[in-house]
Amino acid sequence: MQRTVRSMSVLTITALSAGLLTAVTPTAHAASGATLPFTSVEAESATTTGAKIGPDYTQGTLASEASGRQAVRLTSGQRVEFTVPRAANAVNVAYSVPDGQSGSLDVYVNGTKLARTLAVTSKYSYIDTSWIPGAKQHHFFDNARLLLGQNLQAGDKVAFQATGTQVTVDVADFEQVATAATQPAGSVSVTSKGADPSGNGDSTQAFRDAISAAQGGVVWIPPGDYKLTSSLSGVQNVTLQGAGSWHTVVHTSRFIDQSSSSGGVHIKDFAVIGEVTERVDSNPDNFVNGALGPGSSVSGMWLQHLKVGLWLMGNNDNLVVENNRILDTTADGLNLNGNARGVRVRNNFLRNQGDDSLAMWSLYAPDTNSSFENNTISQPNLANGIAIYGGTDIAVKNNLVSDTNALGSGIAISNQKFLDAFSPLAGTITVDGNTLVRAGAMNPNWNHPMGALRVDSYDSAINATVNITNTTITDSPYSAFEFVSGGGQGYPVRNVTVDGATVRNTGTVVVQAEAQGAATFRNVMATQVGSAGVYNCPYPASSGTFTLTDGGGNSGWSSTWSDCSTWPQPGQGNPAPDPTRNLAKGRPATATGSQDVYTPGKAVDGDANSYWESTNNAFPQSWTVDLGSTEAVRRLVLKLPPSAAWGARTQTVTVLGSTDGSAYATVVGATGYRFDPATGNTATVTLPSGTNLRYLRLSVSANTGWPAGQFSEVEAYLS
Repeated sequence: MQRTVRSMSVLTITALSAGLLTAVTPTAHAASGATLPFTSVEAESATTTGAKIGPDYTQGTLASEASGRQAVRLTSGQRVEFTVPRAANAVNVAYSVPDGQSGSLDVYVNGTKLARTLAVTSKYSYIDTSWIPGAKQHHFFDNARLLLGQNLQAGDKVAFQATGTQVTVDVADFEQVATAATQPAGSVSVTSKGADPSGNGDSTQAFRDAISAAQGGVVWIPPGDYKLTSSLSGVQNVTLQGAGSWHTVVHTSRFIDQSSSSGGVHIKDFAVIGEVTERVDSNPDNFVNGALGPGSSVSGMWLQHLKVGLWLMGNNDNLVVENNRILDTTADGLNLNGNARGVRVRNNFLRNQGDDSLAMWSLYAPDTNSSFENNTISQPNLANGIAIYGGTDIAVKNNLVSDTNALGSGIAISNQKFLDAFSPLAGTITVDGNTLVRAGAMNPNWNHPMGALRVDSYDSAINATVNITNTTITDSPYSAFEFVSGGGQGYPVRNVTVDGATVRNTGTVVVQAEAQGAATFRNVMATQVGSAGVYNCPYPASSGTFTLTDGGGNSGWSSTWSDCSTWPQPGQGNPAPDPTRNLAKGRPATATGSQDVYTPGKAVDGDANSYWESTNNAFPQSWTVDLGSTEAVRRLVLKLPPSAAWGARTQTVTVLGSTDGSAYATVVGATGYRFDPATGNTATVTLPSGTNLRYLRLSVSANTGWPAGQFSEVEAYLS
């Protein structure tokens, strides 16, 4: 889904320390992700005569889109040799070749060259999405599969050698493919209606005729290759069944396209492989576009080279999507596009999506009581692994997401609407038992990083109950948890609880708070934190504070990043305190009242000509700033605009401080401070030694020049 721009002036992170690249094996995530029929082996862990590339997290680089952010580059004649991890007779290889090129990989088993080769091409790669600002050319990898023609055992060797073109090999999936299934009794075979299993003839009408003849029964698609030249519609009350996704292949970019169905559609056990080479959002280049109807299911499918696997609108109540592979889509893997009720998406494998791998988007009506559970997602190269855009009572449970890129987090819980009418998050949003590995990215639109798990009040406040429990976040390049109002409107994020999390080797901070609101953290244990525990700098700066409540059991992330004018670099560590830095500049400010456009943030915006003015004729009035962390403040500088038009005046001010934002103590009692344009309209307040505060409050009880409290700048210093 498209992302819009939020501009900020920040540092751009271009490199990561090697310590962020700890390998994570599949066995480390036994409780998360799908149960898969294959085992993946990374090329960088294999034996090679080629060159390893990466690690790299920079958008637009080949390594940044690779699994593990590393791969092996082969020039012609070079090879990479894998040790087979399990009994296997087939392999699927994720690879990349230079733009505009094609070629092949010779295949060797235990040193013997096979007669068959593995074709490789750039045809389905190198996607441009110029209408998404900041999204560079992406989608560099592709997948190619091969039946080896023999049974291998664990420990056997399979090598791939480049011929004729450079090939970058990322990962190999080894699988024992079962023999082709046989035709179910009473089913209607598409070949009996004239379908051509050689793939030469057009089988579209034969499929339509078989569907009509098999109402209430099964359409059988025997082993073979079938070409469809247009989409199917009017599909209802029927099962479409193949002999297995390695044996039955349908070649089409648009399989089912229908706006409604009475339901009872069951699609299983074959492959649909398209010819989509670019992303055109107005084209229905999807395996399913629209509705299958209530009580339907999709299982055992291999979906590849489509725009979207399933773009689901209309009535899909109680749909089950399970045990599928969705590879190399130019946009989403699956999107529940409004009005999904009771949908279960579980035990699927998704790799190399050009947008969100799995998404729920509550457009026109809320997605309700639906879930993404036990899915494994790898390498979405433009957006999020899992995205929930609005909806009511949604669950995201026990998923494994790795290697997000560009505009994405591992999981995003968001009120970004994209279009109207949109149904924001409501009820209870359950995010439980998920594992996120190398998730999060530098967002080129925002020009700052996104966390592994993001809660985003993009277009409206988050008022749903959001429970994030039992989370594992490993090797996030930037932060672990992010709370943000991505649209830059400063909407609050409320009612969030994070309970039970293990955070290991996060590049910058554990919590990246950029919105007003609050969250409670319990039993969040962090190790190897790159910079500091917390970055708490709401955006915009005047939008309000984010309160982190310590619910107990937390460890390893108690420090706070001290300088909101810069982003922490991965592994940088908190900078030493700068006694000359104004701690209040750009920090969130609030007040008991303000007059017209003279809002509290004007007193910390760095411009002495703009100012805060309280409600008139209503003393006392107070103004408060959150410094972001507890600091040993020793000096305040209070300013009014320097213009001679401001006559001299005396304001009576009491200085108060707090470390938690609730209990305030008097630091300096009520004192009259003289402001005179002839001497810069500035007053200095010295705070007693031993003063430590995070929240600074100025209470104004009198002003000889105007019946209100007034400050153009409030500056706070360590000395």
